[in-house]
Amino acid sequence: MQNSYEIETGILSILLNFNNAIDEVCDILKPDHFADSTNRIIFTEMSAQLSTGQAVDVLTLFDKVRSKRITLDTINAISQSHAHTGRSIRKLVNALIDRYKESKMAELAHTIADLAKLDAPISERLDRAQEALGKITETHDEDEWVEAYEAVLTHTQVIEQREEGLLTGIKTGLVDFDEMLDGGFQRGNLVIIGARPAMGKTALAMTIGLSIARSYHVGFLSMEMPHQDLRDRQMAILGDVAISDLKRPKKGFSYAPIVEATEKAKELNFRVSDKAGLNILQVRSKARALKRRKGLDVLIVDYIGLMQGLDSKQSRAYQIEEISRGLKALAKELDIVVVCLAQVNRGAAERANQVPGLHDLRDSGAIEQDGDVIGFIHRPIASNPEAGAQFEHYGLLRIGKNRQGKTGDVHLFYDGAKTVFKAWSGEPPKAQTRHSAGDY
Repeated sequence: MQNSYEIETGILSILLNFNNAIDEVCDILKPDHFADSTNRIIFTEMSAQLSTGQAVDVLTLFDKVRSKRITLDTINAISQSHAHTGRSIRKLVNALIDRYKESKMAELAHTIADLAKLDAPISERLDRAQEALGKITETHDEDEWVEAYEAVLTHTQVIEQREEGLLTGIKTGLVDFDEMLDGGFQRGNLVIIGARPAMGKTALAMTIGLSIARSYHVGFLSMEMPHQDLRDRQMAILGDVAISDLKRPKKGFSYAPIVEATEKAKELNFRVSDKAGLNILQVRSKARALKRRKGLDVLIVDYIGLMQGLDSKQSRAYQIEEISRGLKALAKELDIVVVCLAQVNRGAAERANQVPGLHDLRDSGAIEQDGDVIGFIHRPIASNPEAGAQFEHYGLLRIGKNRQGKTGDVHLFYDGAKTVFKAWSGEPPKAQTRHSAGDY
């Protein structure tokens, strides 16, 4: 039986001599699978070059790793260590991953032994043990080509489930919005909500998130507001009480709304993190961990402009493209909905028609490309205090892109005192000027 080092060098030898073999294993082979640190460095560098379409050979690889004290003789020896063709790489990779899991199982045995001795609730210790085990048992589905006939047969079952009401979208709680989306959010989708500051992006996200959390698991990544501000909003929405009353409660303040909010919160699967300045890898890590430990159906990111790029030397447009693409991939990978808030350019406020459009998304056109559903919030009274009393509680959600359905306007009622959106009843208000409500 080959030892781990022989398996590792065999894999590297194949990749050096048959670069295209990376396509067969790139979805399952990771640097962490290599126990030998030199082999790990070599694989990491080879992957980086191959991922950009560059060919890799002994000399180009040596040029990249020589600064890490890896000699040309070492790379030559690896290149000549395996006489087989690229067709044998899958078997070697599977063997390496098995060895990796074996070592992790041994580590887990020690971890469980240590957990058994901890002075902590047994439920907490079991959760930590299960989390560690989950990291070992995680698998990656192989991509497969699906024949048209097979796809139609499979999808017929999906349509039957939809007909019977067994498979529905994730309802937002805003009926007109759900109707526009043919039943609500769809798993695997990236939903973008854009607006100028103070239009209610976070309020809409909280409204939708708390509604969805009655039936599904929701994670809210707040990179703008700290926990205390979010709790004020959460309590205002759940307790139907003004935020000002929560921030400055007067003597004799009634705690009935607090009790009501507390009771409602018990039934919700709504979890918040206020860690600021996350990059896409950190967001992915947090989402995966939350899904594994507690469950996750909808992830709300507030907001994309506050996320960091992986490389600060790159342009901001490049960083946003990287983040946007990563959020879309995350939605597909975890089979969840990712709702991401975004700011729009200042120019939208300077036009006669102040409702933002796709071209107003800030920093990168990648957001427009990656988003499955893109909506824009506009409250005329926020941009023009003289708009009239009829607009005091009016909010417009304009769906500018819906990859799988309709676009158009959703009329909403906004209660600013409680920072909550509700369905609008009746006809939308009309301006007393030459502009119609849709012109705002």
